[in-house]
Amino acid sequence: MYCSDYHTHSQLSPDSSAPLEQIAQAAVEAGLDELCVTDHCDLLTLQGEPVERYDWPPAVAQYQAAAAQFSSGLTLKLGLELGMGHLNPAAAQTIVSQPELDFVLGSVHNQSPEKGGVDFYYVPYPDSAACYAALDDYFASMAILAAAPCYDVLAHIIYPLRYMEAPVSLEGYYDRIRAILRTAVENGRGMEVNTYRGRTVAEWKPILELYRDCGGEILTVGSDAHIPGGVGKGIREAMELIAGCSFRYVCTYDKRKPVFHKL
Repeated sequence: MYCSDYHTHSQLSPDSSAPLEQIAQAAVEAGLDELCVTDHCDLLTLQGEPVERYDWPPAVAQYQAAAAQFSSGLTLKLGLELGMGHLNPAAAQTIVSQPELDFVLGSVHNQSPEKGGVDFYYVPYPDSAACYAALDDYFASMAILAAAPCYDVLAHIIYPLRYMEAPVSLEGYYDRIRAILRTAVENGRGMEVNTYRGRTVAEWKPILELYRDCGGEILTVGSDAHIPGGVGKGIREAMELIAGCSFRYVCTYDKRKPVFHKL
């Protein structure tokens, strides 16, 4: 089984302090075949202020140094997690035109600008009603992102749930999620199974079933690791779940093109 972790963060993300060399070494120790670093580039700050560019030279330099160091035993790819790319298509397209770039995760981390634009991490969730209001906004943004040309794979579709303690079910959103996934499939794009460092695996089963019903085939798996200790967590379990949902492949990427690996 070809094991890849396609959602990891290094010191170039604002919420990580780990050099890429440490993330890559952790991938080797976890027995992974391939690692993609996907540092954050969000077109809204945590507080909702617009961002229009990404500082590529440090990212490329860090990647090239690590790729040379781990040239045997680990395939290392340069990715990006582009958040809220649908808000500024021109800026997003400029950012993802970097020639060294292998892979782009498309994510929604923030409330819509109309709701304040704050990262969902900072949104209060005192009760179920607040949770559902946030999810309404989240999936409305995800529906717009799904049709945008600036990403390869939709990241962590169930993202806000990790911050919600009140009882919440996504069942009422299945029609919306199905439409989002259908849009991604029709545009040749895929979906990520994000293990949240091994904490969310079983939760993906109904989402995988919706994706399969839409004809989806492009799946990546990522731990969302921000420290070396999180690299590879839940990857093998997620791949077993994917196989159990009748998918035959997981994907990696090379210069924005999917590479299919049989399960």
